[in-house]
Amino acid sequence: MDKAAQTMIDNLEKNTGKSLEEWTQIVQSSGLQKHGEIVKFLKNDHGFTHGFANMVALKAKGTDAGSAEKPEDLIEKQYKGKEQLLLIYEALVAQLKQFGNDVELAPKNAYVSVRSKKQFALIQPSTKTRLDVGINLKGREAEGRLENSGSFNAMCSHRVRLEQTDDVDAELIGWLREAYEGAR
Repeated sequence: MDKAAQTMIDNLEKNTGKSLEEWTQIVQSSGLQKHGEIVKFLKNDHGFTHGFANMVALKAKGTDAGSAEKPEDLIEKQYKGKEQLLLIYEALVAQLKQFGNDVELAPKNAYVSVRSKKQFALIQPSTKTRLDVGINLKGREAEGRLENSGSFNAMCSHRVRLEQTDDVDAELIGWLREAYEGAR
C-alpha cells in the first residue's frame, strides 16, 4: 500500500472514530451494491467527503487496486477480449515511466489511474478497438485530438482517443507531461 493510501486510512479513523474495517462492514450491511449509491450513502448519511466515501466504497466492494490479488490481474481483466489494445497500453506506459520515479500506475477495475502526488491521467480500454486516455489539464482549451472529457470521466478534464500504437506520439506525451508537471 502506498503512503498516501495509508495516510487516508489513518485519517478516516481519526476523523470518524471508526476504522476502515468498521466502515466496510457498515457499507456491506447496508445492502447497497453500486459504487455511486455507496458514495452517496456515506456522504449524505455519514458526512463523508467525496475522497473518503470513494475510498471506503472501493474497499467495501473489493474493487480497488489493493484488494485485488495482484494489479496485473486487474489489467488482464480490463483487456480481456481487447488484447490488441495492450500494445497501445504498453507503449503509453513506457513513455509515462520516463517522466520520473514518482509516476505510479494504480489499476482499478475499468481503468488504470496514473499519478504522481495526485492523479494526472487515466488509461481505459473503452471499446474493443479504442483506448481512451483521460488527462487533467484544467483551464486548457480542447484542440484537435485533445477533447473535453464530457461524460467520459469526471476525474479528468480532457480525453484523447487511441486506436493504434502510432497514436502514442509526441503531441500526446506533451499533454501528459504538462499534466504530470501540474500534479507535482
